[in-house]
Amino acid sequence: MFSQRFFKVLALVSTLALSSVVAFADHGGPHTTSGFQGPKANTGTATFVRDGGKAMLKVSDDFKVPDTPAPTWRAVDSKGNIYTLEAFKIKAGEKRQVILPPYIKDVVKVQVYCAWAEVLLGEASFSSPAK
Repeated sequence: MFSQRFFKVLALVSTLALSSVVAFADHGGPHTTSGFQGPKANTGTATFVRDGGKAMLKVSDDFKVPDTPAPTWRAVDSKGNIYTLEAFKIKAGEKRQVILPPYIKDVVKVQVYCAWAEVLLGEASFSSPAK
């Protein structure tokens, strides 16, 4: 019913499509965390994206910045290093995205940390390291 040529074309198209998906994932495509879990940060998710060559973390629209003195972005890499980044609360409102410094090679967890009380308010994990 179908020719051998049809199956070769189908196999080629399938291979190309799969290669594109794998290449996209390996080059910093969007990765989304599990939901935030913690005593104060327990809504929404975070997404890792690359925009113009810069690695960024963004929180989802349903994420609520905790009402604490100094909620701060933190990133945890695959080696367990913790990087304290910028504050969520700024004069103009809320900083719902943050650019990662180039020395952070991957991210496995995003944390909301209270810099004033030095306590973890919540965290969310990626299923695999976001690079």
